[in-house]
Amino acid sequence: MKAKTNPEKTNLHPRNSHRFGYDFTLLMESCPELKPFVFINAYQSQTIDFSNPDAVKTLNKALLIKDYGIENWDIPANYLCSPIPGRADYIHYVADLLASTNKDVIPRGETVQGLDVGIGSNAIYPLLGNALYDWSFVGTDIDEKALQNCKQIISNNPKLMDAISLQLQVEARFLFKNIITSEDLFAFTICNPPFHASAEDANKANLRKINSLQNTKTGTPALNFNGQNRELWCDGGEIGFITQMIFESVKYPKQVLWFTTLVSKRDNLSSIYKTLNKVNAVEIKTIEMAQGQKTSRIIAWTFMTKSQQENWKF
Repeated sequence: MKAKTNPEKTNLHPRNSHRFGYDFTLLMESCPELKPFVFINAYQSQTIDFSNPDAVKTLNKALLIKDYGIENWDIPANYLCSPIPGRADYIHYVADLLASTNKDVIPRGETVQGLDVGIGSNAIYPLLGNALYDWSFVGTDIDEKALQNCKQIISNNPKLMDAISLQLQVEARFLFKNIITSEDLFAFTICNPPFHASAEDANKANLRKINSLQNTKTGTPALNFNGQNRELWCDGGEIGFITQMIFESVKYPKQVLWFTTLVSKRDNLSSIYKTLNKVNAVEIKTIEMAQGQKTSRIIAWTFMTKSQQENWKF
């Protein structure tokens, strides 16, 4: 029986190519490795088991090949495998943010440089940002193994050699210190901060996610589906991480046009706004996002006046 086509996901960004879901037939043509994981569900739609880490990783491989021209992508076992539609949304909304200071024209090209705070092992934001808008990136992380994998991805895709550079953050408690030099100019920063305040909280959330996807109950976390501890939790959790980011951002008011970060927990917004007002951010924006049943948002702030924003040279 022929699989049904997917309805449009109107909650995704209008430029997001994944608004109509996954065309598994084309994806399997681009990446034959995906074929063993695809089946037709009870609703007569092609899908995969999203609780299976191998299936999710192979889907990402196929999407990166088919939609973004990225070959030979892989991540080590036990590292975070980010869902591409939501990550693409973040990139598209950053593009809109930059356009708001550029006469509503999205700036494109390698002179538009972004700083990815916590690039992880998958390098997903730089890969998408370069494929979609030809931007260049500096990716940072405290995990040497993650950066080594990013280096491998870049070397396997020669077009990325001049587009993405990597830098190890040698002091785990800092985000911008040791990274942004006096000569650097970044059009934006981008970040997917750790959600949880402890390993225990991360494991509990992981179990809820797996049980929801499988519609079963298990007592064993599938860490290779949800990532390393450093990717999932930090002291102080999401609010502690973002608060640190805000206080550090004050030191680079003219070197970054827009600081941005994802905020997963709506309850954290009030505290974030208070901190941004405390450091005298000139402009603060909240951009709502939604993928499926999950809602999140981007917080963006700048220390530049409207005139200074409009004079930024992309």
